[in-house]
Amino acid sequence: MSTKKEAIPEIGTVEPPRETDLNLKPRRIRKFRNLNSLSSSMLPAFGTVVTEDTLKLGKFVVDPYDRRYRMWQTFLVVLVAYSSWSSPFELAFGEMSTGTLMYIDLVVDAFFLIDIILNFFVAYMDKSTYLLIDDHNKIAKRYITHLWFPMDVASTLPFQMIYRIFTGKMQHGFVFGLLNLLRLWRLRHVSELFSRLEKDIRFSYFWTRLCKLVCVTVFAVHTAGCLFFCMATYYKNAEDTWIGAVLPDFKSANVWLVYTYSLYWAIVTLSTTGYGDLHAVNTGEKVFCIFCMLFNIGLTAYIIGNMTTLVVHTSVQTYVMRDAINSILRYASKKRLPVGLKEQMLAHITLKFRTAELQQEGVLEYFPKALRTSISQHLFHSVVENSYLFKGVSHDFIVQLVPEMKAEYYPPKVEIIIKNEIPTDFYIIVSGSVDVMTKRNGLEQVLSSLESPDMFGEIGVIFNIPQPFTIRTKRLTQVIRATHNHLKQLVHLHAEDETIIFSNFHQHLKSLQEDELKEMQFITDLLYESNCEVELDEQQIHEEQPQTTNMKEKLSAQDGDETSLRKLTRIDTLDVQPIRVILHGHHPEVTGKEGDGGKLAHVPVSLEELLLIAEKKLGKKGHKIVMANGSQVEDTSVLRDNDRIYVI
Repeated sequence: MSTKKEAIPEIGTVEPPRETDLNLKPRRIRKFRNLNSLSSSMLPAFGTVVTEDTLKLGKFVVDPYDRRYRMWQTFLVVLVAYSSWSSPFELAFGEMSTGTLMYIDLVVDAFFLIDIILNFFVAYMDKSTYLLIDDHNKIAKRYITHLWFPMDVASTLPFQMIYRIFTGKMQHGFVFGLLNLLRLWRLRHVSELFSRLEKDIRFSYFWTRLCKLVCVTVFAVHTAGCLFFCMATYYKNAEDTWIGAVLPDFKSANVWLVYTYSLYWAIVTLSTTGYGDLHAVNTGEKVFCIFCMLFNIGLTAYIIGNMTTLVVHTSVQTYVMRDAINSILRYASKKRLPVGLKEQMLAHITLKFRTAELQQEGVLEYFPKALRTSISQHLFHSVVENSYLFKGVSHDFIVQLVPEMKAEYYPPKVEIIIKNEIPTDFYIIVSGSVDVMTKRNGLEQVLSSLESPDMFGEIGVIFNIPQPFTIRTKRLTQVIRATHNHLKQLVHLHAEDETIIFSNFHQHLKSLQEDELKEMQFITDLLYESNCEVELDEQQIHEEQPQTTNMKEKLSAQDGDETSLRKLTRIDTLDVQPIRVILHGHHPEVTGKEGDGGKLAHVPVSLEELLLIAEKKLGKKGHKIVMANGSQVEDTSVLRDNDRIYVI
């Protein structure tokens, strides 16, 4: 058989269209129903369309990827295995070629003759366009002008039978034995088979390679033994040979007995054991042994190299993990890190290696963006949709948010967020659970626990303040992480979803526990100040609300009015830190009361809003604001963080 190697399809690819489709209709390719067994060198042409329809080739043209044709190829491999054994055997034991083996050879040659004829009808792939060619003239020209055709014919011709037809005599001489070795050309089919099996995910790569190495070794032993015995058979003095020295009548001995001697010598020699009971005697045998041992060096290196690769491949991940752990231990020892921190580092690196095949980035980087998006949607769309912040938002918003989120695993008792760190990301829990923690009087206190599909880190991100809590895992936890910048970009594109998000966020703040709100005095103060701004915008100045020490009551006072919260947490200004100033209710030249350190306030947009906030905080109405040096403030943009201003 002589189908060209590059026509074998690759894993995960689809069959290309034939060339004649280019000018007739949109190019179509047939979708393989079993993508596991496809192999290399097959790339579909740009612009092809995958359909379920079977590709219709020209009349009397065989599809090289047809299941029946593949079965024919596999059957030929079985016949090749017989030819690879019989060709060297008949060279060494010539009389066997005129007996039973001759008729078996004729049957095998007949099948390969059929394959030669069949190759004139098998479509092939054009390497320049990756299109299937189904033109009979091009198929025939390609096959005849390549080396395959003359070699296929030479390896199929029954030379002994042809000689008998023309002369009427049966010969089994040395020349016919050499001509029979042309059948070893058929071994290329075995090479193509193993190449295809190595890429077939239904078969173990380890066992496929091991089987290939065994076949190479057995063939080398068989061929070396037969050639060495052939030298003894045609030598002028039978007793002056390697086998004649131990078996003088070997020419009349049983064929299988001397074949056993030959295999024994080949195995002892190729394994470098060398017992010395069978050894080269004459000069020709010694020269043959020299080349045989040189060949054995390459064969041994090939086998050892492949076996080493297979064995190391199964344990390389373990070696990498152990090296990483040792590096961490050395680092922790040199830096004198505490035991608890060292244990967290070891737990994290161990989990990283154990979940290597589950890491989203490492797996998805091989795929195009559309496929990565589909996978991410399948895995995390429902989790994001069910999280409180994104309930009710549009489908488009979720679709655009999910692909940019990163999946991460955390071992138990590891901090994901540390209190007061810079807010850059927020997290949604996919599986596992975490504790929301704070530190009071030097002791850690658990405020609440979160599970899927709860989220954390969003308060710091939305308010653009340091994270108010420490988040620590309770058990093995998987989260998906999104960045502040990506969220900001999306709400700019979806104004309606922005309203829904801030409404959900406002409701969530009201549902927080009292202990959690106490850790976020900043939020209640901002809500209080922002409410003043809204009152000014609406020209509705109400009486000052009574102060309360209950955080939930102060937050609930804003119930039904998310405008102040939304104005406070506009995402398009999250990359700018809020400016805080210290308010005083007297002239800078007048000394205030003892213990009067002033009131902290965030600077609003306008001066009028700042005066209203000052009135609420200081309890007195002012008309102008001056700095410590007496200069009057006419615009809030000139104020800087921690400035002291005086309301007169």
